[in-house]
Amino acid sequence: MFASVTGRVLAGGVVAGIAAVMSFAVSPAAAEPTLPLPPAPAPMVEQAGVSPLAPGIPAQPAAAPIAPQAQLAPQTQYAPQLQRAALPAQPTLTPATSGTIREFLAGKGVTLEPQDPRTFNALHITLPMPSGWTQVPDPNVPDAFAVIADRVGGDGLYTSNAQVVIYRLAGGAFDPAEAITHGFIDSQQLSSWQTTDASLAPFGGFPSSLIEGTYRQNEMGLNTSRRHVLARSGADNYLVSLSVTTSVTQAVAAADATEAIVNGFKVTGPVPAAPPATAP
Repeated sequence: MFASVTGRVLAGGVVAGIAAVMSFAVSPAAAEPTLPLPPAPAPMVEQAGVSPLAPGIPAQPAAAPIAPQAQLAPQTQYAPQLQRAALPAQPTLTPATSGTIREFLAGKGVTLEPQDPRTFNALHITLPMPSGWTQVPDPNVPDAFAVIADRVGGDGLYTSNAQVVIYRLAGGAFDPAEAITHGFIDSQQLSSWQTTDASLAPFGGFPSSLIEGTYRQNEMGLNTSRRHVLARSGADNYLVSLSVTTSVTQAVAAADATEAIVNGFKVTGPVPAAPPATAP
């Protein structure tokens, strides 16, 4: 069972900006009253995007047969046109072959400003913490926003860990869709890198890159999953990066924990403030 780093307080009370997963249920709208049918109604048109009747709501009785001369220009032909207009084709992104995402942003005159977890509130970050993992200070992670590590498992040579880094992107103008195509390069530059999976699919509605694979560091084989997210909050853009790494020899044993982090990680906009309570 996994715990979750929640709200603004991580383990030890140092790191803020990490939030628990929240879900909101929307109550279905009540069915509107149906007007009486005229003696000879026109053909009913099924519009694109209209949901069928909910269970328990009786269907209207079938209309009386319509004379052939009344069946003029059926309107059902408009439904497919509405569907096509509502589903624009998504552009296909092609991975860049050179230049890391930081190098691309620097070339556009963008400055990366590290964010302090104690004061950051522009985005809502969810970083699950598996059982046996704890928050740790790690001077080896420049500009670390949050670092958690497995303090129970491991082989004694390498500690499985997850790292989050967040930068505000100040100055310069750039196309987020173009910038994110450079998200694979930093991983591909690692020693003896071998890709096992990669995607440029959006993440929570934001441009994102995800690449997974293996590489070597200090004569040790490591398995890693790395995601970059270009998130917007108000007028500001942010680069949010997550890396989850374990040794190749411990990849199977640590799979439940690392997959929980990778699959449970979320980046969303700030939660709106609750409206003030009304006086009784």
